[in-house]
Amino acid sequence: MLDALHAWWGQQLELCTAGDRACPLPAATSEDLWHLGIACPTPGGRWPDPDLWLAQAWQIDTREALVDAMLWLAAQGERQRWDIDAAGLKAMSVPKRLEWQQQTPAEDAPHAVLLPDWVAAGEPLEWAAWDWLRLAELAWAGACCGYLTEAEAEHFAGHAAELLHARYDDWQPVLAAYLRGLSLFVGADCRGLDPAIQPPAALETPGLPWQRALAVLLEPASREASRAAMRSYRATLAHWLQAIAGVRDPELTLRQREPGLPLPEPQRREAERYLEDALELYADEGAEALGRYWLPAQAHHLNQMAADATHGLHAPSRTPFGRPSREALAERGRLGQASRHAATVHMAEKFAFYLHTAMDSRRFDEAALLALGQSLKSCLCHFYATPTRLLEAWLAWERCLPEPDQAGLEHDIAWHLNDPGSVFHWVDWQPGAWQEPGERPSLRHFTAMALVGPLNSTAWRQPEPESPRERESIRAWVEEHYQLHDAEELRGFIDTMLEAGDRQEYQINYAPYTLNRARLDDEIAVLQTGDSDVEERNHRLRLERVRDNEDGCNECDMAAWDIAQTVDLAIAGRELGWLDPAQLARILERAYALAENHYGGWQEYAEGLYTGFSFFMGETGERESFLAGLRHALVAWCCGAPVLAGAWASLDFPGGRPRHFAPLHIDTLPGDRRTLH
Repeated sequence: MLDALHAWWGQQLELCTAGDRACPLPAATSEDLWHLGIACPTPGGRWPDPDLWLAQAWQIDTREALVDAMLWLAAQGERQRWDIDAAGLKAMSVPKRLEWQQQTPAEDAPHAVLLPDWVAAGEPLEWAAWDWLRLAELAWAGACCGYLTEAEAEHFAGHAAELLHARYDDWQPVLAAYLRGLSLFVGADCRGLDPAIQPPAALETPGLPWQRALAVLLEPASREASRAAMRSYRATLAHWLQAIAGVRDPELTLRQREPGLPLPEPQRREAERYLEDALELYADEGAEALGRYWLPAQAHHLNQMAADATHGLHAPSRTPFGRPSREALAERGRLGQASRHAATVHMAEKFAFYLHTAMDSRRFDEAALLALGQSLKSCLCHFYATPTRLLEAWLAWERCLPEPDQAGLEHDIAWHLNDPGSVFHWVDWQPGAWQEPGERPSLRHFTAMALVGPLNSTAWRQPEPESPRERESIRAWVEEHYQLHDAEELRGFIDTMLEAGDRQEYQINYAPYTLNRARLDDEIAVLQTGDSDVEERNHRLRLERVRDNEDGCNECDMAAWDIAQTVDLAIAGRELGWLDPAQLARILERAYALAENHYGGWQEYAEGLYTGFSFFMGETGERESFLAGLRHALVAWCCGAPVLAGAWASLDFPGGRPRHFAPLHIDTLPGDRRTLH
């Protein structure tokens, strides 16, 4: 193997300096650009025909395939996988590296043969020149074959020169990096090639560009023309969206030239299955159903938690219901590290991935999807002035909040941040008019919606009518639990809950027994004899709870139980289309005022919610399990640990004294008087 590589390497150097060329050099501004490829196809008659070489070595037989390959080499190439694997290996113990090597098949990843040993030996983990010198090589071949005009070929070669200059200070590290890349590509160490033809001897070979400094290899005019051309290849909204989504799925980068082209049917179907299986998102719901994944209130919550953490202000670390785990508290404590960065990217990158997948499925209205994409771009380009700032924010939040039980994106994001060829540095970053993919609730209404607590998942967005499929599920829940069948019944029941609710039932039917223990015991004894229906058995259970003052039911204000149920039903009513925005807003205002009148803070509210849940629970053998689950959830909500369990830790309780610090940016909900603008 090495003998053959020695011979090949020498032949390439010889051919690169050949004065008698079968394909004349294009009239480039700097002829040195055409010598950048160490194996560049600039031979005399001894070198294979460029068309044949492209077809055999690269499986390229069209202009489109050539441009695809060149854009891939510039933006990703072999180096991305090698870089990310190397970063992972550096963080592993020696046994883990050995395990990784054994589990990574060499036939699929030849670099696995060498990379762990290089990491252990402290070898420079740099090989980008392998991609960028081959980019210049393909540019030359494309000009020879007529796939590219001379100007197009020079633009790609100029791009290769600019990327090399961005990464390397001198030619010697360029050639050393190329040899490392060659080694990883073939799975054999090629760094020890014949000393006569490797650096520094190779640097003295006449006729190659290595006698000129990298910094002056590309003339200013050529550099600007090359930059403009590269950006023109990635100027569409589809390219912008692909850059964001491609961090989660690097294979998307293979489609750089035309990311919007239809996929083969198996891949299209795979995208559709992902939407249905992972997201329960179906084509018949329409593109607007994607709005459920735009969560601006979540970003507000994270920004507020991070700002507070920076100043040492945290929610309680213990509650009457228990304490969070050490891991959850550690996660909460890390948030201060991200306080300088707007948090929208934490949820928006997932939104971008879902939107891109919906486009690939070809099952949704394309114009509606593009409108969502344009709104997403507008939002992110406003919050993050440059791609670098977005990547820095994304990396900071990924480090604070890695996804549990999944491979993190930290190495992938860091790679895009540090690699000058990454598509992030070459896509259009103009915000246009301000718009978002979904409406932001006001801070006051978000606080009111948070009163539902752990009775349901957090409402991180403004509620809107759901798809028919979702509405059917919500309707079944409302009918089963509350026996409500239409909008009129829902509104009437909500009025009753706000005005009286279960708290009034306790005051009328149970509180009097606390004044007469003998009567209470007699009533329980009567209900324990003979047969009784479900309603009577539930009444007896509540009397027993009064007798035992279970969970403080005779001392605790249980209005929170009514408030939480009311907010839960109001959100469901809006999602069913039974409430319009104004009606929902009025209900939220009433719930907000009721909470303000009954409680002084979130922990007191949580105690009322727990006691009400406990007291009014019906007959069930799962009582202890339900109570344990609610206690666990209330710990998370009260403490903000885990961070995304609920929103109480980032919100001032209705009517409470402001206690939070202002974030350092405007990525917050409207209505926050302390936001810095």
